[in-house]
Amino acid sequence: MQDVIFKDLEKMPYQAAWDLQEEVLQKNVKLKQEAHQMGDGIPNTEHHLFFVEHPPVYTLGKSGHIENVLISNEQREQRGIEFFKTNRGGDITFHGPQQIVGYPIIDLEKFTTDIGKYLRNLEEVIILTLADYGLHGDRSAGETGVWLDPGEKGKERKICAMGVRCSRWITMHGFALNVNTDLSYFDFIIPCGIQNKQVTSIAMELGREVDFEEAKAFVKKNFEKVFGVKLVVS
Repeated sequence: MQDVIFKDLEKMPYQAAWDLQEEVLQKNVKLKQEAHQMGDGIPNTEHHLFFVEHPPVYTLGKSGHIENVLISNEQREQRGIEFFKTNRGGDITFHGPQQIVGYPIIDLEKFTTDIGKYLRNLEEVIILTLADYGLHGDRSAGETGVWLDPGEKGKERKICAMGVRCSRWITMHGFALNVNTDLSYFDFIIPCGIQNKQVTSIAMELGREVDFEEAKAFVKKNFEKVFGVKLVVS
């Protein structure tokens, strides 16, 4: 069983968290390069999982379309919402208070070098977490992330967005699970570039506010279960 260093960054601006991810990723990439040059076997890379709660921010993936942002820069700034073009996959999404954003920085060569399987595993973590609340999370064909009722036209609701980057099989970026998230922020974007589908949260589905720390604990438990790892608090 491999260790994953866990740290809850709590409330942190998007750029600061992005910089931290890049720093950890580049450290692991350097370790891989050095091991390769010296002919060593397994590099001494470290796995990390960061949780963070961002102030309101829209982020656009490298393959995203700016026209999926439906609000002007002036209006966005008036509402105190930041905006970043990122190097992750996926399109436009929102991060904000009472949303669990998870950034796993792991060496997939110590698991499986299959990005598709990695994303399915991340989805499974969230599906199990929703089950802890009695909700049936599911996948939608061709659309990364976790949904409720993805097969019922007009009822499809996305509850967790995902987008990752991978460099020399080291991952960064990750998932964003809506817990008690203010969903009105999604009104000003076409979430993930997907037309005519809704966004929801655990609180919206249950009709009550959810204990945010409890939700984090469920995600941590299910991350350990799905990936077969032990989270070690930093």
